[in-house]
Amino acid sequence: MSYFKEPEHTHGKLSKTAVVLINLGTPDAPTTSAVRRYLKEFLWDRRIVEIPRVIWWLILHCVILPFRSKKSAEKYAAIWTNEGSPLLFHSKKQALLLQGYLGERGHEVHACFAMRYGTPSIPEVLTKLKNEGYERILILPAYPQYSATTTASNFDAVTSHYRQVRNLPELRFIKQYHDHPTYIHALKASVLQHWERNGRDEKLVMSFHGLPKAFLLRGDPYHCQCYKTARLLAEQLGLAQEDYVVSFQSRLGRAEWLQPYTSATVQKLAEQGSKRIAVICPGFIADCLETLEEIEMEVKQDFLNAGGQIFHYIPCLNESPEGLKALAEIAEQHLIGWPTMLTNGMREELKQQALQSRAAAKRLGAPH
Repeated sequence: MSYFKEPEHTHGKLSKTAVVLINLGTPDAPTTSAVRRYLKEFLWDRRIVEIPRVIWWLILHCVILPFRSKKSAEKYAAIWTNEGSPLLFHSKKQALLLQGYLGERGHEVHACFAMRYGTPSIPEVLTKLKNEGYERILILPAYPQYSATTTASNFDAVTSHYRQVRNLPELRFIKQYHDHPTYIHALKASVLQHWERNGRDEKLVMSFHGLPKAFLLRGDPYHCQCYKTARLLAEQLGLAQEDYVVSFQSRLGRAEWLQPYTSATVQKLAEQGSKRIAVICPGFIADCLETLEEIEMEVKQDFLNAGGQIFHYIPCLNESPEGLKALAEIAEQHLIGWPTMLTNGMREELKQQALQSRAAAKRLGAPH
């Protein structure tokens, strides 16, 4: 076993706590070469593709990477901003603001973010935290609904990294929060804000990222959790069953995935006479390729081409106060038992730090 070189242990040194928000990842640039590197790492994960390795290696390197990389790079280019990838931009701001919200609640913690694929990588972030003396680590996935392809893959990456660490930190994982009241409330707030600005739509489409149907049959709970999120959100909004529909997007390959598919769903709605719909993606907490390009561009065009007239995409929670409050409360519940709460005197100092975090996030501006 080969271990990373670790900082020298100092007796009596106060240990610190960190919350690591982990999202899926993004290429470093909207170029064919950068996207190819990203897809190679992403699609080689055994949690993502369960095909035998020899067969999958041939498919990946001889079919997918040579042909898909350029097409995917064009999609990324369509949503790229002056600040870079929207997912990277939002993740950075979310971590900065999350630290501020936790500080206002009286917790002395450091919040940062990592990407499962791409940069900053999970090993890079965890190594940095180790070198800075963080001995308690809470892993907060950016996936409200649990799946082996996402949350469990985070677990694999984190534990794989720590196999090479001699002096391990205390470690906690948040598995899911698909039905957490504050998360549902944040989704509700985003829909109500949309209605206030634009009026109510005939249908609300709740689109979740898809999975191969075989994963559901093997025991992955993701499908059921998506429907529970949708049901709870509909109840909070007072929607009848005919007022909303659940669908699944981002199908890859020829195998059957979870249905109904989002593209086919919106086309069918238009063909049945719906002229105005809104789509929300409750499985994503930050806007990314799958929401900004696939939904706001491709699916919108599918709806309009089928006879629809008005299509609204409701943005992800991103840096909304309701969304950050939800993440802070979820993290806080999992911090219980760790010595992060401070005295009243230190609370005031943390409130000032929280204001500074918000000011720093505001200076980052918005992606454009």
